Amino acid sequence: MKRSHKVKAQHFLIGTICIAAFLMLGIGYAILSQQLDINGTAQITSNWKILFTSAEEKEMNQATTTKKEITDLTTLTLDVNLTQPGASATYDVVVENQGDLDAVLSKIDGISESNSKDPKSIKVSVENIKTGDSLLATESKTFQVKVYWDASVDFNETNMSKEIEITLTYEQSDDGVPLPPKPGEGESIGGQTVEVVTSGDGLYEDQYEAGRYIYRGSEPNNYIQFNNELWRIVAKESDGTYKIIRDEILPQNANYTPMAYDEWNHRLTENNTYCTRPDWGCGVYAAVSGTFQTPDGKYSGTVTEDSSIKEYLNDTYYPTLDGTAKTQIQSHVFHIGSVQWLDVSGNDSIQKNIAGEKMYQWTGNVGLVNVSDLLRASTNIACTSATDQLNAAMQEVPQETCGSYLTTFNEEISYWTMNAFSAESDDRSYYVWGAVFLQGVGVFGRSSAYIDNDAGARPVFYLKSDIELTSGTGTKGNPFIIG
Repeated sequence: MKRSHKVKAQHFLIGTICIAAFLMLGIGYAILSQQLDINGTAQITSNWKILFTSAEEKEMNQATTTKKEITDLTTLTLDVNLTQPGASATYDVVVENQGDLDAVLSKIDGISESNSKDPKSIKVSVENIKTGDSLLATESKTFQVKVYWDASVDFNETNMSKEIEITLTYEQSDDGVPLPPKPGEGESIGGQTVEVVTSGDGLYEDQYEAGRYIYRGSEPNNYIQFNNELWRIVAKESDGTYKIIRDEILPQNANYTPMAYDEWNHRLTENNTYCTRPDWGCGVYAAVSGTFQTPDGKYSGTVTEDSSIKEYLNDTYYPTLDGTAKTQIQSHVFHIGSVQWLDVSGNDSIQKNIAGEKMYQWTGNVGLVNVSDLLRASTNIACTSATDQLNAAMQEVPQETCGSYLTTFNEEISYWTMNAFSAESDDRSYYVWGAVFLQGVGVFGRSSAYIDNDAGARPVFYLKSDIELTSGTGTKGNPFIIG
């Protein structure tokens, strides 16, 4: 029963979240003796002590905390009430190594298992911590636990309580060196076990978001057949859904249809004060509540109407999908915030780019690729931020620092991303980030939203977490097939 549009005047309780650091220490020292008459003693002086030291509310949206307690130093219990669809509670949690043995986070369990349990509308994510992170002696680490009511998921109002348990497992580390993946370990992609790699093309753990896996490289085996077309799997999200992007620009690379991101005077400033040049378009994908602003807060205003490309993809393109494809799609949260070009300070990072994107969200069926997807898909160590990439692309001889399967093609093409472009130096509300492959170089940069003579659209969907891939190896000639 769909209830995402209806707010009831009652609280729905999320059950206990137990984040337990189960400590594993595989050390065995023994004093062995025979009749050699060597006398003495030996002792272990090292101290293994990893614990939670604090948990504080970071951001509460239509949510209240009813219990927050750390017991035995290793179990954090949070009870929270979410009052309406879209509500969320985010906590800063600190884990500290008070011992004198270096440790490493070897495993995070429970996220996908919890999200797959009913009611599926209650979800949890853990951010800014990932397997392989070291926790050296005397160090502490702050990460975030977010519990939220996914308004896009159907729910039964007779069952709106969920108990969630997340377990962090720490092991002793050799001078804090991250643990490499064990041979043969892999991640389930639609029921198929895919090897998780640390170099070359393939499936990686996302180092910026725990529980998320991404495809990286120039030609990873991430092709999937969807809607009787070739698509690419960008990521397996922490909630178990799969982010996919059409392999070609609509309708096809060789003859794709250029379109404006936001047509001339589509959104007038009188209704959208952030959009200061409506004759040049506006870079925000969809309407937002309140104000929309750049990451530094320098430029802000209202955006009460959707972009023309959002309307086309969801109102014109989406209905053309076949019936089977529509049943495989999960309406999902898309991040539509601005990615800032730090053209003055230059002090940029992928983390800042992701944070900018996440400042604003839109929930729906069809979106576009994020700037951070372009950054994370590259295996080039020089791919460090959107600012550095753009600066390299604007040199007299453009340099490709973030090339990947998302930016490299057999012909000169250009397509839009989902994120508004902004700059430290001045108002750029009419710009959008876009990807382009030109003269053998794949880059991404800024384009005026109204320009419709070059850029096209590569739709992005989220597939449901319960899809099964019954055949295929992910290559272009043998793509994954959804059963």
